[in-house]
Amino acid sequence: MNAARMLKGVVVALATLGFCLPEPLLAAAESRGPVATDVALREGSVLVGQVISAQGTGMSGIPVSLRREGKNVLTTKTGKEGYFAVKGLRGGVYQLVADDGHGVYRLWTPGTAPPAAQEGAVLVVGNDVLRGQNPGPWKAFLTNPLVIAAVVATAVAVPVALHNAHQHPASP
Repeated sequence: MNAARMLKGVVVALATLGFCLPEPLLAAAESRGPVATDVALREGSVLVGQVISAQGTGMSGIPVSLRREGKNVLTTKTGKEGYFAVKGLRGGVYQLVADDGHGVYRLWTPGTAPPAAQEGAVLVVGNDVLRGQNPGPWKAFLTNPLVIAAVVATAVAVPVALHNAHQHPASP
């Protein structure tokens, strides 16, 4: 009898704790930084890239900075239609920055790039597009706080009702 009471208390305490915890604490962990795009360097260790607007047009005369490990390696400017080329680079992870656009690229020396590597870096500036996720109708329904509360209440009420149904009433 005492063990059943204790079990009820633990279940109620866990349910209450679940309501008190902030939702971000229960959410999945975010990724640890930007994803690098694989780019194959051309012969002579040349990186070719293009700076484009959010509408897809090349932007000429834009300064482009190439950074590695937080340090500026070099700065160049885009030419006609937003193209630029930098030679003498080693393989590794670099960040390209131009105006308000930036990207992380994993540069591969000629002949070592994976098959999915791009032939050049494309950097989009002025990109005001916000990306979001549509969880779909089931995930949205199942993560609704009212649905969660109903599930927890049912999880608490059903064992209590079953326990009480098995008890015999005292004789008068």
